[in-house]
Formats: sequence, C-alpha cells, structure tokens
Amino acid sequence: MTDTAVAASVPSEANKENSVAKAKKSMAGYQVPWVEKYRPRVLEDVVGNEETVSRLRAISRTGNLPNLILAGPPGTGKTTSVHALARQLLGASYKDAVLELNASDARGIDVVRNRIKSFAMNKVTLPPGRHKIIILDEADSMTSAAQQALRRTMELYSNTTRFCLACNVSTKIIEAIQSRAAILRYSRLANEQVLTCLLKVCQAESISYTNDALEAILFTAEGDMRHALNNLQASYFLTNGIISQTSVFKVCDQPHPKTVGQIISHCTKGDTKAACDQMQALWKSGYSTNDIIGTVFKVVKAHGELPEALKLEYLREIGFTQMRISDGVNSPLQLLGLLARLAQKMQQT
Repeated sequence: MTDTAVAASVPSEANKENSVAKAKKSMAGYQVPWVEKYRPRVLEDVVGNEETVSRLRAISRTGNLPNLILAGPPGTGKTTSVHALARQLLGASYKDAVLELNASDARGIDVVRNRIKSFAMNKVTLPPGRHKIIILDEADSMTSAAQQALRRTMELYSNTTRFCLACNVSTKIIEAIQSRAAILRYSRLANEQVLTCLLKVCQAESISYTNDALEAILFTAEGDMRHALNNLQASYFLTNGIISQTSVFKVCDQPHPKTVGQIISHCTKGDTKAACDQMQALWKSGYSTNDIIGTVFKVVKAHGELPEALKLEYLREIGFTQMRISDGVNSPLQLLGLLARLAQKMQQT
C-alpha cells in the first residue's frame, strides 16, 4: 500500500473531533431528562409558591409532619417539594423510608391493600420523632373505593407512617381523607420565575438561544416548569445550533401566535373573510380545534392593544366556544362561528 493510500485510510484529527462531537450529540438523547437533572434537592431551591414552601420549611425544622394534600396545577413543584422535605427530615434513611407511587397508573384498591399496606407495615430504623413517608402522585385519579381503603390504612399506621397526596384538584379527594390531612395549595409559576430557571439551565448546558425562543417557551408553558424544561431540552436536541422560536413551536406543535394574532387583528377590523381564510388554513395544516382554541385564548389574554372591556367580551366568547369543543362539538364551524362573533363584538363597541 502506498503512503498516499495509508494517509487516506487514517482519519485526520479534524475528522476525529467531528466524530466525537457527533457521538456526544447523539448520546445526549440518552441522558437524564433535565426535569430530573435540575430538580431541587432542598426546599430552599424550590421556585415559586413561597408561602406554601415556607410552611414546609417550618415542618422540616420542627419535624412535626402531618398527612399532607398538595393541590395545584401540574409542574408547580408539588412532588418536588415533598421529596425535598423528606430528604431534610429523613437524611440517610430517605431511600428506605420513602415510597412513591403514581396513583394514575395504580389507582385500584389492590394497590392500597398490597403495596401501600405492606410498606406501612415494614419496620425501618429512623431518628426519633420521624415517620416513613408515602407519596401518592396524581391521587385525585384514585377510585373512591381505593381512597376509602387508603383512609383506613392512614388510621391504622398513623404512629409510623405519613401520607403525602399530590393532586390537581383537592375536591376529588374524599372528605374522610381531607379531614385527616393539612391541605397546601400551589399556583402556577410566574413567567419571571420560570425564565430565571431556564436561564440557569441554558448557562449550565452552554446553550445558545434567541430571546424570542425563550418567550415562546414561556408562552407555551403557562407557568408549568416541567413543560418549560421539557420544551427547552427537546428544542435543543432538535437544533444543531441556536434555539429559535421556530424550533420551539415545532416541538410544541402549536399554532404560531403570530398567525393567531393576525386572525384576531382581522376580527377587530371587521374583515371576517380574511380571518376565516386564515383559520381554515390552520385547520387544514393539521391542528386540532383544541390546539387552535387554546392558542386563541392565550393570544387574546396577552393582547396589549385590545381595550379591557372588549378583551373581556372576547375571552367570554372564547370560553363558551372552548366549552362546546370540550363537549365534543369540535368541528371547524365552531371556530369560524367564533370569529364571526368576535367581529360582531368589535362593531358593537
């Protein structure tokens, strides 16, 4: 073999570096999700809901943990707060003394009778005044029979075990359990709080981004930190360089708010035909009526130029339309009828 052939058969240093970079990029898809990688480990790092988290910090200082019901929208830190509290209370015994179950996957009475009861019966050596902790995520999806069985288990093992139930709506938890627990309420995070966390992750991961990309993530997340981090990570792996607004909306698969904003603008000008044409184009591009009406609501809510009285009327009509779509009447005629009513509202003002 000639020297030229040998040289050609040996990869250059530049090619090696490119191969390593590509391998790292491909392997990144198998890394820990950022929602887990950057999940707060102590209560001091939990973002938002300061009043509720301060009550949990007081519990961690005194060690007097009651049964808890944590109610609020998804992605606001309910489960994260409980895990952080458990770590601070139990220390090295955390792994042995904590059981987490997703009640939406295991919602029947058998789970309560078997897994939960057997864990409550197990003996674990803990510091004085500490209890084992059972965390039930999405507890509002449990059947009524399972909740009744859980209530009985809570009574039997009240000396050794505490129960923390995370749910979206506390009213779906039976009153017998509500009366045996302290209810803590969580609200959606402010955009500023979500943005602060996104900027920290971007810095830690050395991510390049545009400002409108972060605005798009905040727009789609609606105060849901989990949603925001998932969209950031998915957008990062979708692009080879800078995260842009286009890549974010491609990941989220939602109608672009600029397009929806143009539709609303046509309605305010009384140009119903142009508004309907753009709406039909959105429908034909594959978006469902739920996707479209959700984006319409968010765009109108954030609209800065609409008079307040007109904005309230618009939101009222959008709400009625969304209710009909949720009831199953989800043809595009609902959206076109909405546009006609919005244009009519503008003419009446």
